Amino acid sequence: MIVMYTSQGCSSCRKAKKYMYDNNLPFVEKDIIRDQLDEKEIRYLLSRTQNGTDDIISTRSKIIKDTNIDLEEMNLSDLVSFIRTNPTILKRPIIIDDRDLQAGYDEDEISIFKKNMRRKLSLAV
Repeated sequence: MIVMYTSQGCSSCRKAKKYMYDNNLPFVEKDIIRDQLDEKEIRYLLSRTQNGTDDIISTRSKIIKDTNIDLEEMNLSDLVSFIRTNPTILKRPIIIDDRDLQAGYDEDEISIFKKNMRRKLSLAV
């Protein structure tokens, strides 16, 4: 199952959704603002990153610049709480399945989800 974390007005999110539709890839969309992420979900996303917070958090976001927060100094509970309170610090879209996680839209990299789906379908036969 592919889950895509998006937000309204995000052009990269629109491109990623179009790619999914054009390639008949079923996905569940979660708006990070409207569908507030719970602690378990945030912990899961963080656990799936290869480079920690750098993979899914935009250090260019206004809240991080304005508050001068050092994410690396936060313990996990504080980080999760900070993300829940400020979900717009997350890069978008975040696309995740049982094998891969991608943050942002990259036309070449998003094809991994198509390959993963093909692999699943071939194993099911």
